[in-house]
Amino acid sequence: MAIDAHQHFWDPARADYPWMEVPELTPIRRAFGPADLAPLLKANGIDASIVVQCRSSLAETEEFLAVAHATPSVIGVVGWADLTDAALGDTLDRLRGLPGGAKLVGIRHQVHDEADPDWLLRADVQRGLAAVFARDLTYDLLVRTRELAAAIATAKAFPQGRFVLDHAAKPPIADGGSAEWSDRIAALAACDNVWCKVSGLATEAKWDDWNAERLFPYVQHVANCFGEDRLIFGSDWPVCLLAGSYGEIKGALEACLAKLGPQVREKAFGVNAKRAYRLA
Repeated sequence: MAIDAHQHFWDPARADYPWMEVPELTPIRRAFGPADLAPLLKANGIDASIVVQCRSSLAETEEFLAVAHATPSVIGVVGWADLTDAALGDTLDRLRGLPGGAKLVGIRHQVHDEADPDWLLRADVQRGLAAVFARDLTYDLLVRTRELAAAIATAKAFPQGRFVLDHAAKPPIADGGSAEWSDRIAALAACDNVWCKVSGLATEAKWDDWNAERLFPYVQHVANCFGEDRLIFGSDWPVCLLAGSYGEIKGALEACLAKLGPQVREKAFGVNAKRAYRLA
């Protein structure tokens, strides 16, 4: 089974997405749903996907579970829940009892939007992470270089937990990369309970001036650090449309992974996602 482990659905006419309110995101400020994604998956040889949270909203998580319940190709939901809520455990139990609740595989928060780079290390957040892992859910790390130090400390604090790093922590590709990003990625990868999504890279490059060759050094670095068993493919559709079509993005990342060896590409497109998210 070929899996796209990172895609989104949204409708700005029905909900607010604060991160979307900038002029350069106008091209994707419209509704995207399962009917839009289905033909893209079919055309690109992808069998299933994991839908990932877009806003800090329990209502969105509930909506995604309902979508997953009605959409066989959506095999997992990485939703949002308030990690700082003392009653988080009860909330997670309630979510799992909803139609589609069995497809709740992880939780995510937009950590890179928090003012505090050490937000993950707050006592209430760590208490919340404990509740997530107690229910055998995965936690997706949405961080940039600034927050990687806290992510490393958090991964070490929960050796029994499973973490997935989204978008390889958004390396500053358009600016030529950074040694700090490279070093912190290596330190995070030293925690064997962390997987890394090879996703969202084209949108960290110059949207109108990128190709697989320019992305390859970043893919190669995370591959060297995480190894072939902890790399996961994700399209980041429809955000990726800012830089290229679904097919262009998938093709470029596939080329990068295949360059590292056929087994690297094969595992990143399915096996590793199944292990990281405990997919059936």
